[in-house]
Amino acid sequence: MKVYLDCCSLQRPFDDKSQPRIAVEAEAVLMILSLCESGRLKLISSDALHFEISRIPDQDRKEDALAILKITAESIDLTQEIEKLARRLIASNLKPLDALHLAFASVAKVDYFCTCDDKFLKKAKKLEGLNIKVVSPTEMTMETEI
Repeated sequence: MKVYLDCCSLQRPFDDKSQPRIAVEAEAVLMILSLCESGRLKLISSDALHFEISRIPDQDRKEDALAILKITAESIDLTQEIEKLARRLIASNLKPLDALHLAFASVAKVDYFCTCDDKFLKKAKKLEGLNIKVVSPTEMTMETEI
């Protein structure tokens, strides 16, 4: 099973865990990453993830996020097909970078796309034709038998 974690999901384990929701999501992301390391899941990366991580101002968080990407099973390069789909998703009222992440994940045929961004999650769940399940990391760990 393939999974794509957007940048906010990749960053969740490094966030302040004093809020219960943040702590639960961080544990869910760590569980997903552990399953990727063991080979039970395949983590998919993209040019969009590398770009967004390169813009993280905190050097330690940036290095931690890049270290996570070392366990990816596959990294997807930008293509015209991805650009075309991203433009369609932007027209559906998604932010450009969010649209790119979803387009990469869709073209890579991932089973699950995970985000911790509530607004993005709500919009993405309403989209049709992506053939991927958009969930929070917590939802993924709760609804899959992994």
